[in-house]
Amino acid sequence: MRLLLGSGGLSTDARRRAWTDALAEFLGPVPEVLFVPHALADHDAYLEAMTKRGFHGGKPLRGLHKEKDPVAAVRAAHAVYVGGGNTFRLLDRVQRLGVLDAIRERVRAGMPYVGISAGTNLAGPTIRTTNDMPIVWPASAAALGLVPFQVNPHYVAGAIFVREVDWFVRYGGETRDDRLREFHEENAVPILALREGAILRVEGDRASLLGPGGARLFEKDKPPRDLPPGADVSVLLATPA
Repeated sequence: MRLLLGSGGLSTDARRRAWTDALAEFLGPVPEVLFVPHALADHDAYLEAMTKRGFHGGKPLRGLHKEKDPVAAVRAAHAVYVGGGNTFRLLDRVQRLGVLDAIRERVRAGMPYVGISAGTNLAGPTIRTTNDMPIVWPASAAALGLVPFQVNPHYVAGAIFVREVDWFVRYGGETRDDRLREFHEENAVPILALREGAILRVEGDRASLLGPGGARLFEKDKPPRDLPPGADVSVLLATPA
C-alpha cells in the first residue's frame, strides 16, 4: 500500500516546497490523478486552485465531481488525491457517492493514495480525531481504514493565544492535548498528531515522517511522545485493529 498523507498548513515557503516535492516524487510516472474535492463546497474552484497553486504534483487532475459514474472513475483511476476542507462533509459526500469501498479496495490493491488535511483524516479508521465542526452528519464515522491508527492533522501543542487589538490573550478552552487525552478516556487506538507541514509516507510495511513539521504520538495510558521529521513510525502500522 502506498500513501502520502499531509497535515496541511501550507502557509510558508518551506512547507509548500516540502509538500510539492514529496507529491511529485510520490506520484512518479502516474499519468493522471483523480481528485476528490468534496470537503469544500465549490468543487470547480477547488480543482482549479490546486493546479494554480502547484499542489498537483505536475499531473493533470480530473475532478471526481465531473464523473457520471464515480465508482467506475475510482476503479479506473491511476491515483486518488483527496483534498482538505471539512472532514464531516467529505465523509458524508463519499458515503453518498458510494465510493468509500471502491477507494479502499483500489488502494489496498496498490493504487497510490494522496490525502491532505481532511483527506488525511479519511485515511484513518474513523474521523473521530478531526478538528472540524460537524456541519453535516455522515451515516457513520468509519473512514477508509488504510492505516490502523487515528490521525490528527494541524496539531498545535499547548495553549492558543488570540489577538485582541494590540495584545494577545490566552484562549480559555481545551488544548489539543486535552481533547486527544479525552479520546483515550474512551478509546485505545493510538493517535499520530501531525504538526503543520508534516507528511506521513507509507510504502508497504514502512512509514516515515517527511516535511518540516514532525508529530506527537498519543497512546492510551502513556505520556505523549514527540517525533522529529524523518522519524520511522513503521511500528504504528502493526497497531491491532
